[in-house]
Amino acid sequence: MMLEPSVEGYDIIGDVHGCAPSLIELLQKLGYTLHDGVWHNPGRKAVFVGDILDRGPNIRDAMQLVINMVNAGQAHLVLGNHEYNAIAYSTLSFDHVDARLRRHYRRLGFHLRQTLKDYRYHLQEWKDVIGWLRQRPLFLEFDHFRVVHACWDQARIDQASDIHQSCVLLDDDFLAQSLLPATEPNRIIERLLKGTDMALPDGQTMLGSDGVRRSRFRTKFWSPSPKTLGDVIFQPDQLPHDLMSTPLSDRDRARLFKYGPSEKPLFVGHYWCKGTPAVIRDNLACLDYSAVKNGLLVAYRMGTQARLNNQDFISVESNPG
Repeated sequence: MMLEPSVEGYDIIGDVHGCAPSLIELLQKLGYTLHDGVWHNPGRKAVFVGDILDRGPNIRDAMQLVINMVNAGQAHLVLGNHEYNAIAYSTLSFDHVDARLRRHYRRLGFHLRQTLKDYRYHLQEWKDVIGWLRQRPLFLEFDHFRVVHACWDQARIDQASDIHQSCVLLDDDFLAQSLLPATEPNRIIERLLKGTDMALPDGQTMLGSDGVRRSRFRTKFWSPSPKTLGDVIFQPDQLPHDLMSTPLSDRDRARLFKYGPSEKPLFVGHYWCKGTPAVIRDNLACLDYSAVKNGLLVAYRMGTQARLNNQDFISVESNPG
């Protein structure tokens, strides 16, 4: 558990995805000022929920801004699935990836194409970024709140805590195994950085708005008594209409993971929310509001309050171009 007595409050910031100008605007709105290349706010710190990389037009600028803040003690960063992808792709060579995973390895390169393009003339800088990211944790727990990119599963948190104090990607064996399905490292990464999901019934697949066909969909990990597939889906792409009312089986319900209402307030990103930022419930908030898709870049101003409320969201409109 992290204790920082000198810090009066924290500003937890959602998925940036290369939207550096929007991040600067948000930091200014939060009262941060630039000194010697680092954004400061006396008495407060920023906490980034991950996914600084990929998709947007100013990835290098966004990444350097975050690195500068973290290195100067003005911010914390937990890794998102896009940072994990970058580390895996750039650390493990194609020749050393299990033959069964080479298609997956190529897909990582495809998703990283904008990031790799940004760094194509800055290869040493990219190497340094990867080395720096490997030293970052998967999650952070403070005295009165928690931050993880996608899902807080205490069993997986405890496993990760035993490996380099949750900086698990410093471990070469962990990193290599994390790409292999059904290994413990893979289960830790999948749960904490990608959340919970469920298979579509009867082997069906669904084409997402990103052009990827999937057989699974992202699920809520807080529904108290879900009855249908529509009650648990949590992603921008909705299920086909005829599936929304499909009843959950007893087996489906038993396998749903739940973050309890009495747990500490939890902040996540990852889920591409839309509309006006609002708490999911008074101990749970998602801060990803699709900034790179002309949505909002969102922060939550966390003080010492025990419960979350809608008045503490701060956001700026994002226009990544």
